Amino acid sequence: MKKDGTNTEGDINFSEERQKWDQEITDLKSRQILEDDARYFLHQSMSTPCLDVLTSCKGSEIHTLSGRKILDFHGNNVHQLGYGNDFVISQIIEQMQCLSFSPRRYTNQPAVELARKLADLLPGDLNRSLFAPGGTSVIGIALKLARVVTRKHKIVSHWDSFHGASLDAISAGGEAIFKKHMGPMMPGVICIPPPTTYWGVFGDTEADQLNYADYLEYVIEKEGDIGAFLIETIRNTDVQIPSKAYWKRVREICTKHKVLLILDEIPIALGRTGKMFAFENFDIEPDIICLGKGLGGGIIPFAAIVTRDRFNVAGDISLGHYTHEKSPLGSVAALATINYIEKENLLQKVAGDSLWMQNELTALKERFQLIGDIRGIGLLWGIELVKDRETKKKAKKKSEQIMYECMRQGLSFKVSQGNVLQLSPALTISREDLQTSISILTAAISKYS
Repeated sequence: MKKDGTNTEGDINFSEERQKWDQEITDLKSRQILEDDARYFLHQSMSTPCLDVLTSCKGSEIHTLSGRKILDFHGNNVHQLGYGNDFVISQIIEQMQCLSFSPRRYTNQPAVELARKLADLLPGDLNRSLFAPGGTSVIGIALKLARVVTRKHKIVSHWDSFHGASLDAISAGGEAIFKKHMGPMMPGVICIPPPTTYWGVFGDTEADQLNYADYLEYVIEKEGDIGAFLIETIRNTDVQIPSKAYWKRVREICTKHKVLLILDEIPIALGRTGKMFAFENFDIEPDIICLGKGLGGGIIPFAAIVTRDRFNVAGDISLGHYTHEKSPLGSVAALATINYIEKENLLQKVAGDSLWMQNELTALKERFQLIGDIRGIGLLWGIELVKDRETKKKAKKKSEQIMYECMRQGLSFKVSQGNVLQLSPALTISREDLQTSISILTAAISKYS
């Protein structure tokens, strides 16, 4: 099979380090299941061949067939409440015993309660929801709604952004690994540079971020017929955090030019940043927000868009019309997730964890020249590894070596953009487990520095 050298998100399936990892799996039953998996599933980058065989998960940990216990700082961003949250499971089981499925054209109390709860949590007139089985689907709904509302088909998004894996979502996103061999994309998508404070094409400082906003307006004015700006409030993969000034300017530009601001918070809402929704950190308000991943409690695939009352204008078409649109199980899981966050004061906990992580990672940067930058908020952190702090040349090989060494020692995370170690633990994680993770990470970086 041809090796894939694309190195933008995740580990590479056929690298030298990956081959070493595969050879270390000696448990015969695990090897057989991995071989069967490779035989019967379609292969794709970043998932096949698989890393190992899981048998159970609980809290912050995943457990393998061979007996490994691994702190999971990846989790595909579904594990805000940790794995197998007892409260969420109890609510789902109770719902399964009365109404496990709701056919289209009917509603149910959990779905209505969830829509009301989202409206109560969100500001202004963000009161209208649609649900779907996954984040990619709600991105599609948002793009269709934007066309109906604005009567314009063009959108702006960022290079290197990820909004899902369907053809319309990869058209709107900027990740090259998803577009490879796909041919013509959905027309009318204009990608612009993302606002960054490291490797920024328009500058790296917080003040420079206004240049990125100004370029957005330049594109809107020159291109014409742009109906929406689709953007991750905080970019999850390599943890890019725009400034408040940037967001204020973007909101002004979108309002001025009647461009809908669509925020993709699928991986980062529900407490990940220390706020229920990431945009609350920037004192702005979207026109459409997309939610997913952790919304289903790490158990039920479930997602939602929420938009303004005045955009309820698509009654004559089907924006989503998904089979599991008003899933009572998904709705109950989402309600349980939100209620648990509130009941257990997780937002306050995450704020405290954020300060602790900042101190620990700052100390790591001071100790190791390999670390060019750390950035993060709440329990979402990125550690950028470089060969030289002056040139900022990416330390891709060492990043992968460190990732596999950490997994050997019981810590899993993903590598983004080839050199950013992205740390995204369960929000329920204990301080003891956070300390264990830092110790593992420190030892691995020390080994390869």
